[in-house]
Amino acid sequence: MAKKRKKNDRSRSIIWRIHGSWLLKLFFVFLVCDAIIMVMMMPFDVIESGNGEQIAEQVILLKARLKPLFTFQFVYWTYTLLFGSGSIHRALRPLTRLAETTQALSHEELDDEVFLQLENAIGRISPKSNETLHTGNSELQGLEKAVNSLLERMRQTYSQQARFVSDASHELRTPIAVIQGYANMLERWGKSDPKVLDEAITAINSESRHMQLLIEQLLFLARSDSGRNPLTMADFSMNEMVSETVDEYEMINTAHKWKLRLPEDEIVVRGDEAMLKQALRILCDNAVKYSPDGSQITVALGKENGRAFFSVQDEGIGISPKDQAHVFERFFRADPSRVRETGGTGLGLSIAQWIIERHGGRIDILSREDIGTRMTVSIPF
Repeated sequence: MAKKRKKNDRSRSIIWRIHGSWLLKLFFVFLVCDAIIMVMMMPFDVIESGNGEQIAEQVILLKARLKPLFTFQFVYWTYTLLFGSGSIHRALRPLTRLAETTQALSHEELDDEVFLQLENAIGRISPKSNETLHTGNSELQGLEKAVNSLLERMRQTYSQQARFVSDASHELRTPIAVIQGYANMLERWGKSDPKVLDEAITAINSESRHMQLLIEQLLFLARSDSGRNPLTMADFSMNEMVSETVDEYEMINTAHKWKLRLPEDEIVVRGDEAMLKQALRILCDNAVKYSPDGSQITVALGKENGRAFFSVQDEGIGISPKDQAHVFERFFRADPSRVRETGGTGLGLSIAQWIIERHGGRIDILSREDIGTRMTVSIPF
């Protein structure tokens, strides 16, 4: 009780010091204002005339005019004297409470047992297990929840990295094994057999190109994860970019029919043209890989609700509903049986998604098995 009274006395002392300073300033302000008003209303012409009766009349008139002002000032100053400290106290109440709470916390005695429980609980957790932090102390429930959430995110990241390294090793192991196998065959008897020699050279070239593509994509994703893939943003025409890409594929891929749909108006967006073109090429590559020869691939461009979009639609094998949720995962393939045939790495869509997300966009999939797939990229203007 004595401590609380002491705190209240200290608060009142501070408030009264502020209040007294305010009253003193108010008094001097009134004094200066009265002097200025009296000077402005003073009848100097009557005073100079020296007529005593007129001077007395003017003084009485001046007093009558100034009386309301003096009365108002006196009432206001008295009201401020009596009740002004209450308004100051209300204004300072949040700061007073903050100061009192801070002072109370500074004098709070630390519970060593609570910290010991927390230390032991954290020490029992293994980073590779699914254990969670549990101290049994109700006061630490909020901290337990935050730490367990952090542990879960760390474990998910660790699992993804471990799977990524495993998948990358597997993808590199296969072409290396093929190249090594053909090299051993050439060393044993293939040098003198033109047929075996041609087959080995073709296979080695194919697998080395596959390895080169895989390594380039792995490096791209590694730089992306570490923030070392900056975007060069500039205004450019989406019509030209899409048209150029389709022209390229019409020359390099004559096994499919290419159809281009462009709007009448030119669509200009701000972004990294090279990156967005790479994303469009990835979608076109997927359409070529997973659709039969002779089928049609349609590339369209448009705008809707303040967003520009381009889509690639094929007449291929389609994607099952259960696989659509995983197509953007690294090394995922909806049709593993065609891996060697198409030469895919399972990283293309992951790269495309990274590019589109960095432009504030998204990729939508509409697919039906044995009918075809349409992938639509939309980005803001």
